[in-house]
Amino acid sequence: MKEAQLKDVKATFSHVVDEAVAGTPTVVTRHGKREAVVISYSDYERLSRVPSLGWLLTNSPLEEGDLSVGGHKPARALSDPAF
Repeated sequence: MKEAQLKDVKATFSHVVDEAVAGTPTVVTRHGKREAVVISYSDYERLSRVPSLGWLLTNSPLEEGDLSVGGHKPARALSDPAF
């Protein structure tokens, strides 16, 4: 993935879009800060179809008893001074 300043992307936008379609996204920076990414529409569609964790959990095929519930003992003492 390449990185380009906003002013350069403005001047060469057609080229940046052609590169995104060819599989090379561009990170757009403004004042040294990453602000946006130019990706192809097919990549956008693929990424926007990724289900959320909440959807995955609520639509899971698991049934009662499929997962075992562990004990209630903490992994380490809560009075540990390192925490």
